Amino acid sequence: MAHDDTSGTDVAAFSSGADGVSNSAGRAVEPSAASGGLAVITSDALADPGVPPHRKRVTDLDPKKARTAQRTVYTLFYLSIAGSIFAVAAYMAFPINADDPGSVRLNTVFLGLGITLALMGIGIGAVHWAKSLMHDEEGVDIRHPVRSSDDTRARAVEIFHEGNVESGIGRRSLIRNSLIGALVAFPLPAVILFRGLGPQNENPAELLSHTMWKAGARLTLDPSGLPIKAADVTIGSAFHIIPEGLNDAHDRLEQKAKAAVLLMRVNPSDLNVSAGRENWNYDGIVAYSKICTHVGCPVALFEQQTHHLLCPCHQSTFDVDNECAVIFGPAKRALPQLPITVDGEGYLIAQSDFLEPVGPSFWERS
Repeated sequence: MAHDDTSGTDVAAFSSGADGVSNSAGRAVEPSAASGGLAVITSDALADPGVPPHRKRVTDLDPKKARTAQRTVYTLFYLSIAGSIFAVAAYMAFPINADDPGSVRLNTVFLGLGITLALMGIGIGAVHWAKSLMHDEEGVDIRHPVRSSDDTRARAVEIFHEGNVESGIGRRSLIRNSLIGALVAFPLPAVILFRGLGPQNENPAELLSHTMWKAGARLTLDPSGLPIKAADVTIGSAFHIIPEGLNDAHDRLEQKAKAAVLLMRVNPSDLNVSAGRENWNYDGIVAYSKICTHVGCPVALFEQQTHHLLCPCHQSTFDVDNECAVIFGPAKRALPQLPITVDGEGYLIAQSDFLEPVGPSFWERS
């Protein structure tokens, strides 16, 4: 027969009262129809602390303090405008010279100071405006899990109107206008910076379609500029190549970004040469643009066993045996091939420039 451990003297520990049942611990016990037993409800629950009394700010109590705060806010917005203008002026006053590392430092420092001032002016001004001048009453927003009704939508319009009144943006014209001015001026440094990335007075499509390579130009080692002979290129080897005279060019970095080449040698029988390119390689030595056709990263990894070129940025892979066709990755176009041969002294030379634009596709290319 089953035995109930809670029967007998254990149950007797509870004593009944007039309004309910209480135990020796002093907790109120009420019958529960749902559980068929007794529900214990503690009598020492925490009370709702409520919302502390609202403390008015000095700007709420003293109109003079409010005017001072207003002047501070629009002064910060005006400083933001000044910072944006300073950044544009610094970009023009301290141009970057590729041959002078100090010019890069000056341009970066003054440009950064201007942009920092523009951002801090807007940020600190907006925070100070909200903390000192905007409406400061606490409110409770009860959200309903249903779609808003037409009345609720109408109320939303009213809330926007109330926000306008409480923030004072409609009547504090100096703050409003200075903020608008700061927001209008802030993007200007970005516009100037992005414009400076491209050529200033020349057609970019024309510039990207031609490099320093030309007929008879010797292939030289990067960065020494020493010419290389075909006999120096063994099967399985790879060399980073630049055109002869590039190191003496005044725009050396810009030219190198377009003319850099990777030179390799494979067994001539492994090459699958298309019609018209039969004489573009010399005894298995091939030269391809080092600039990836995806976004222009340097393709600098050559796998000797597979004859693959790998771009380390986004893993585009090109097959050297098949004229550097894309076999993997986001690139959509094969690497341009540089036609090469040798001169009378055995040095490798270019037959011409690339016959197609190098690097990633751009808006002028069809």
